[in-house]
Amino acid sequence: MEAKRRLYDRYSGIVMSVCMRYMGNKDDACDVLQDAFIKILTRVSEISFKGEGTLKSWIVRVTVNEALSALRRQVHFTDTDSLPDMPEEEEPDVGKVPMEVLIKLIGELPNGYRTVFNMFVMERMGHKEIAQRLGIGVSSSASQLLRAKKILAREINEYIKQNR
Repeated sequence: MEAKRRLYDRYSGIVMSVCMRYMGNKDDACDVLQDAFIKILTRVSEISFKGEGTLKSWIVRVTVNEALSALRRQVHFTDTDSLPDMPEEEEPDVGKVPMEVLIKLIGELPNGYRTVFNMFVMERMGHKEIAQRLGIGVSSSASQLLRAKKILAREINEYIKQNR
């Protein structure tokens, strides 16, 4: 029991940050955190690890899977091929934006855009895998990523203008 407590204490912050990235609000993130740790703590003894990095990777993977399951229950992912194009945004200087602001802006993206953005950028999944996991077309995954980037660019540029 003590080992499970230490595991929770050590990784709950990482798990919560992944949950917040995907869920966008604290209540849903806490629900996913709880579900993820139930799975982690019941299965950790079944898995053999070769080091700290592999344990952390496994914990993040379990958490991402739980977040995606929760999102599939909440959100109906749709193909976005028929949506009109968004205007191009000037490439923002992300270095001028604090990390907590970037995380907040990502969290404010519409669910589908935020999910695809996280899967592509943070989890380094390709569009084919994203499409399979979300039940959408590959072109929809690419389209949602592009739209997420455009929205983020617009919001980052706006933040920079306001905080000069």
